[in-house]
Amino acid sequence: MDLEKYAVKEDEVSVPQSASSSEPSLLKPKPVDTKPNRDILPEKQGTSLTRYLKFNFFTTYRKIFSVIFFANLIAFIAFIAKAHGVPLATDVASASSANLMVTILFRQENFVNLCYEIAVAVPHSVPLSIRRRLAKVFHYGGAHSGAGTAAVVWFLLYAALSTRDYVRDPDGDNISNIIMSYIIVLMFLTILAAAWPRFRVRFHDYFEAGHRYAGWIALITFWVHNGLRAYVLAKQEGIPIGTYFIKSPNFWFFCVSTSCTLLSWSRLRRRDVYPEILSDHAIRLHFKYRPMQPFYGLKVSTRPLLEWHAFATIPDEDENGKINGFSVVVSNAGDWTREMIMNPPKKLWTRGYPLHGLLYTSRLFKKIVVVATGSGIGPCLSLLYANVTPRRVLWSTPHPETTYGPKIMNAVLKADPDAIVWNTRTLGRPDMVALTYQLVAESGAEAVFIISNPKVTRKVVYGMETRGIPAYGAIFDS
Repeated sequence: MDLEKYAVKEDEVSVPQSASSSEPSLLKPKPVDTKPNRDILPEKQGTSLTRYLKFNFFTTYRKIFSVIFFANLIAFIAFIAKAHGVPLATDVASASSANLMVTILFRQENFVNLCYEIAVAVPHSVPLSIRRRLAKVFHYGGAHSGAGTAAVVWFLLYAALSTRDYVRDPDGDNISNIIMSYIIVLMFLTILAAAWPRFRVRFHDYFEAGHRYAGWIALITFWVHNGLRAYVLAKQEGIPIGTYFIKSPNFWFFCVSTSCTLLSWSRLRRRDVYPEILSDHAIRLHFKYRPMQPFYGLKVSTRPLLEWHAFATIPDEDENGKINGFSVVVSNAGDWTREMIMNPPKKLWTRGYPLHGLLYTSRLFKKIVVVATGSGIGPCLSLLYANVTPRRVLWSTPHPETTYGPKIMNAVLKADPDAIVWNTRTLGRPDMVALTYQLVAESGAEAVFIISNPKVTRKVVYGMETRGIPAYGAIFDS
């Protein structure tokens, strides 16, 4: 296929001023010390057991999950006390609906952005011990999965109570309740099974489809189920069904949950794309439909009902330095990304509102070290463009100039003229922990942010955290 006909002309799409095509030549990184001194690394804190418990087992994600679990346990005990025995089915149903609402809220872009804005609102005068904890707001997936699991457990209990009621009184009203309940149970179990980490990694497309379609079926069934139960219970209480809905917590929980889902999908659009071929390993996709500020990510797709792919956005500027669009960097990491590079798209689907991500919390710190490997530099370019927090940069990748082009290289070196740009093809694999600590020691940085693959991310985060340095990397099972 002739890729050149899809390439972006220099006058068609602008790039950030920090990586402008008007630059006369490629900036050159400074020579790299190929043997960083590991003797500068202090001893890890604690014993191997305490380190495992603190940094591997009791993660912030799991702590949030546990808080959700114990909050629901307290509610369960309160319902038992209220009923002097087995909880009332209406209370159990409300608990399930409330948890479902929380689950969906923590996947709604505007709500998540609000959480980020609240977390980063504190000034640098606040002690680092507090700021380093606020920076872990990106572990909000723990609330999503914790509330989701709780919703399933509550509804299993509700289904059991409904089955008991049907056995005692097998009338027509109860049979419809039973049928609806077990449809919802089946959908919930499908979602939980698909979210199992190993299944999610090996069969991501199936996980995504299972989550989406089972979730939609469950939400629709919830409305039908709630309507039928409201009709029966309102008749029993002798009140209008509208009055019963207004008094029902379930109704309002479902309204919030449904609104979140509809709001995200109401923003589904097919956008024009202007590809810029960087190499046979990477491509930069430009969008012009909105001026995107730094620190946002966006989901794109070629098949919106089947799969979505999230990318950090990089603001694009016109010749006057005004943001007039944005771009994303896509590197060869699988079938979908390979197809993007080999057959550059002219249009892509977008959905939802642009979403803050991990790097937005870098604003909490006075100075940071940014670590990236390969195409991980893409998300970092938004941070470098924002130029909010002083930083040092470590970028390890094969042939950075030829793979990602002079614009991206210049953007990195303008953000940090002393950046360590490590060419793995000529220098081999670097000691990422030693190099990162070296930059922290040289710059006096308060924190480290890394965008890389799961193995390197965990290694660097663990290497820094066990030495008392706040470090943050993407969560791969959230």
